[in-house]
Amino acid sequence: MTEQRTLLLTGASRGIGHATVQRFNAAGWRVITCSRHPFPAECPWGGGEDNHIQIDLADPKDVIEKVEAIRARLGGRLDALVNNAGISPKGPEGERLDTISTDLRTWGHVFHVNFFAPVVLARSLKNELAAAKGAVVNVTSIAGARVHPFAGAAYATSKAALAALTREMAFDFGPLGVRVNAIAPGEIRTAILSPGTEDLADRLPMRRLGEPQEVADTVYFLCTEGSSYISGTEIEINGAQHV
Repeated sequence: MTEQRTLLLTGASRGIGHATVQRFNAAGWRVITCSRHPFPAECPWGGGEDNHIQIDLADPKDVIEKVEAIRARLGGRLDALVNNAGISPKGPEGERLDTISTDLRTWGHVFHVNFFAPVVLARSLKNELAAAKGAVVNVTSIAGARVHPFAGAAYATSKAALAALTREMAFDFGPLGVRVNAIAPGEIRTAILSPGTEDLADRLPMRRLGEPQEVADTVYFLCTEGSSYISGTEIEINGAQHV
């Protein structure tokens, strides 16, 4: 009997994260979710309360402390870590926050969630990942490569840093048998699209927005045998937006 594989996923409650939970659940994986919210009774992502860790990714102290609770549920091995959680604050009127209008506290908050939390989780769970010859997938963004009309400066730079971190981690974790890659989604149809995103679809070569399931399928590919010699890369999922 094949041992059930385990995925640890941050940012599971909606959009890409929710689709990723569904994709891995359908393949028989156990999915452990991390969120700053307690496990909801109307759980939208198909896991169980025993497979949920309440954690504030913006608080480095809490992340470090909760790693022990995560480790206790893993049984010594972790097949995949997907760092999907990310925040992109907006201004009072929903406007994009640029390098001039973003205050220092916001910069720090964004980087703790989008960049430092993935570092802490991967490093803290390296032994469990190594035991499973597992994989790490960091979710970056199309905004990490070029200025985006909606994504703020702190979000964009944190995602660019996460892409660089992916390369560094691939180099460091490779000798442990752990692969590290990133995905950079473009304009994906989720419940919280920024106003005007639908209009971008007409300017994309594929003339449509991406679907969360398409992103989840790529994440699954990077966590399984089909990508066994792929590490240190960032896959753009954007319908040829940047060609």
